[in-house]
Amino acid sequence: MMLTIPTALTLFRIVLIPVMVIVFYSSMENARFWAAVIFTVGALTDWLDGWIARRFNMYSAFGAFLDPVADKLAVAAALFIVVQAHPTIWLTLLSAVIVGREITISALREWMAEIGARGAVAVAWVGKLKTIVQMVAIVALLIGPSLWLGPYLPALPAQALGEWLLALAAALTLWSGADYLRAAWPSFARDGR
Repeated sequence: MMLTIPTALTLFRIVLIPVMVIVFYSSMENARFWAAVIFTVGALTDWLDGWIARRFNMYSAFGAFLDPVADKLAVAAALFIVVQAHPTIWLTLLSAVIVGREITISALREWMAEIGARGAVAVAWVGKLKTIVQMVAIVALLIGPSLWLGPYLPALPAQALGEWLLALAAALTLWSGADYLRAAWPSFARDGR
């Protein structure tokens, strides 16, 4: 198996996950900010590996499998450390909705592929919007209570902004999850079990 550039970027994104966790819990100055930077770099490599794969036709079966796994691992790890750092019912429920949807849709895609109907559950615009909002929310939550923007500007309330964006991401998550289930429903009905 040849390692393509997109697959190498995906593997790099997976390697960044424990680095993000270690930095988040480290005693270094501005550790949470640097953990957010690491998460952002991972999110940007997700976009970059997709662009390279499409632009230069560098697709591989391994890369197609690994890319969504890397995304889900990064999001789950980031949400776990954010909830642990700020353990509220609100943040825990929102995170559980997002992680639960990812598990459900992964299982649905696997089942649809098994019956030869994977194309019926393609990613829609709502799922793409959800991903963008979710990534921005996680970056804000990793940063923490506030982000200092300089001596002449008020601090950005990163935690509050992140929580509201995560609520929006959770709503979009439920919407896109319902879309996936609606698209798969005829396959369920045909199966008759």
